[in-house]
Amino acid sequence: MTDASNTGPAAPLGTVQTNYMAQLQRRRLYGGLTLLLFVVLMISGFNVADGRNAGGFWDGLQNIGDYPADVLSEAWAKRADLPALIWKYVPALLETINIAAVSTLIGAAIGLVFSLLSTRGLARWPRLIPLFRRMMDIMRAVPEIVIALVLIFVLGGGPVPAMIAIAIHTAGALGKMFSEVAENADLKPVEGLASTGATWFQKMWYGVLPQVAPNFLSYGLLRFEINIRASAILGFVGAGGLGYELRNSMSWGPGRFDEATAIFILLFSTIVFFDQLSSRYRNRLADGDAI
Repeated sequence: MTDASNTGPAAPLGTVQTNYMAQLQRRRLYGGLTLLLFVVLMISGFNVADGRNAGGFWDGLQNIGDYPADVLSEAWAKRADLPALIWKYVPALLETINIAAVSTLIGAAIGLVFSLLSTRGLARWPRLIPLFRRMMDIMRAVPEIVIALVLIFVLGGGPVPAMIAIAIHTAGALGKMFSEVAENADLKPVEGLASTGATWFQKMWYGVLPQVAPNFLSYGLLRFEINIRASAILGFVGAGGLGYELRNSMSWGPGRFDEATAIFILLFSTIVFFDQLSSRYRNRLADGDAI
């Protein structure tokens, strides 16, 4: 009895190996050309940027350590005053932490709603999923500093523009990550609640959130850590907090470099502390332990 299927003669092993090596060489060639193009673009872009600078990069490279040396030398000469200066800027630090905390909470709440409305299989209005996703794309595409500059022009300087700017960016970023987590949720509890006549909110609250809450909290802690840095950076544009005080002390120049050093120490210590704290709790959440 003959086989009805005619697969044709098998290719010789040498031919298969030759074809494989030829394909591998083509991939290496394409990869090399892509890398070469990238290097050429980087070099040309650097030359264009260097030509538009007020001073040449290579000419100023030798002076890169002058400013840090001036700051450290003045801080060392006034090292006895550093503890008092650090304590002086603790209220500004608390303002920075408050900006980060409030913006993280508001952004996480908005991101949670957007994530559930933009997740296939869970969305309240499936046809509006692309709309909610594009809204999240816009919120996280615009940098916080751009939003803060616009809000400062409208609302004036202070912590409120920084809080709103960071909350908008946080909502877009966390909404994207929350949505990816929610897509992997088991839909059987949702289907069971739907069979009992539960509303959409009840299905999300009792069927989805218990599954994804550890991951949501982990991402929220990570975002809080990032927002502390962002709130300090926004202080440079007049949004309050430690960044505002640091800008003032640095722009004043020699004579207040000791204050800049104290702020640097305070900011660095705070970031390291919250980085370690959030990493610890995120690891515990990843292992399935309760906080």
